[in-house]
This record gives sequence, structure tokens and C-alpha cells, in this order.
Amino acid sequence: MNHPNTPCAPQATTAPGCARRARHALLRILAATAACTAPLWVASQAYAQDAASILEKADTIRFPREPFQVEVSVTSTTASGEEFRKYRILSKGNENTIVQTTEPASERGQILLMKARDLWVFLPTVSQPVRLSLAQRLTGQVANGDLARANFSGDYTPKLLRTEKVDGQDHHVLELSAVDRGVTYARVLLWVRAANNAPHKAEFYSLSDKLLKTCVYDEYKTLGGKLRPTRLTMQDALKAGEQSVLEYGAMQIREIPDKVFDKEYLKKLQ
Repeated sequence: MNHPNTPCAPQATTAPGCARRARHALLRILAATAACTAPLWVASQAYAQDAASILEKADTIRFPREPFQVEVSVTSTTASGEEFRKYRILSKGNENTIVQTTEPASERGQILLMKARDLWVFLPTVSQPVRLSLAQRLTGQVANGDLARANFSGDYTPKLLRTEKVDGQDHHVLELSAVDRGVTYARVLLWVRAANNAPHKAEFYSLSDKLLKTCVYDEYKTLGGKLRPTRLTMQDALKAGEQSVLEYGAMQIREIPDKVFDKEYLKKLQ
């Protein structure tokens, strides 16, 4: 018979003592493996939570959580000259938005309605609404989704890539991956100031991972009771010199009835 402390002979591996020692050895291996991988898994989960928290805070700086109304002026510079548009936005959560064209006078009465990720345009001269995509261009460098879809949270899965200095201040760099093809951009890189989660700039990419345009968030002023970026400068990454400057003002935190976001109600707003 084998001594309790001697290795099991090949022909005796099924003996109770050997089987017990083999199980203990296997458990030790599994425990050691878990001890090595657990910190990596925990760190990964913490990074994901940090990225989601940073993005959510950056979103609440850009726009209120409460229902609100805001005026947006867009000045676009192209090879053919300058264009000016003005819009009134009514937003309730990230699922219900109305974008009304108020200038120029020739386009007054045009309304975009977004419910969830469904988007329609209502035209005074057309009896039925027309379905649009969030990625379609509204004016200049501005896509429909840039105005109709206020927040990044919910549309993108965030990942914290790194922290880097911009103008001497630490900024988190988030990679935002679209949750599906129905959102405005396939991928976004977002720079957020580490000290206060204020958005600084963004890069927007296509499905083929081509850089489409960049955006700078600046002119922070009190708007809707909070310090927010009131100017966004969107520059075409493919055509040098072409850009759109969005200026936000006259923000009001206000109650907006759900019926306002019904298609049947929109004719009352025209």
C-alpha cells in the first residue's frame, strides 16, 4: 500500500486517498486561476461603470434631464457661401423631440418629430409625414440626429480609452459604439474634462470607420439654470473650411404634455 505522503502509482490512481489528493490539487489550481483573473474582471467592470457614469454626467451638462425648450441658430459655411437657419426644440427625455424651423421664413412650419428612434418630417405643403433617418443631413454639417437626439447615453455603449491632457487639463477619452445602425453615427470619440465631466470635443465616424466631422463644445454659460456649452462648432473632416456653428439660447425648463409629440397634434404647431 502506498504511504499517504507518497505519489500514487499509475495503477492506483483510483484509490480513495489519491482521488482526494487529486481533487484538492485541482481545487488549488482553480482557486489560483480565479485569483489571477478576478482582478482583471473587476477592473473591466469598474471601467465600464466609470465610462457610463462619465457619459451620463456629460449628457446632463449638455441638456437638462427635465423637459425643456431651447432656440438654436445654425450658421453654415460652404464653398458656395453662408446659410443661416434657426430652430426651436421641444424635448422630453431622450425619446421625444420636436424640431421646428423658425427661419428662414420660406421654411417656417417644417417640423421634425422624433419618437424613440423613429423620425418624421412634416411639411406644410405635404399632407403626410415623410420618414427620415437620424443620420441624414439637416443643414450644413448638422445631421437630423444632432438636434433631434439630445443625449449619447442609451444610443451608444461607452468605453473609457484613456486620460490625456488638453490645454494642460486632464480629459477622459470615451469611445462610443452605436448600439445599432439606427443611431446617428456608428462611432464617436468624446473628450470630457476630468475635473467636472464637461464635454470638450468629439469626433464622429461612419460605419466604415471614416472620420466624418469634428465638434468643439465651448462658450460655457448659464443656460437652463446650469453651466452648459452654448456654442458647438462642427467641421467637415473631408472638406476643409466647411463648418456649421450652432448657438443655443433662451432655454426654458417647462412642462410639455405627451400629446404634443403625437403626429396628429403637429398640425396645431404649424
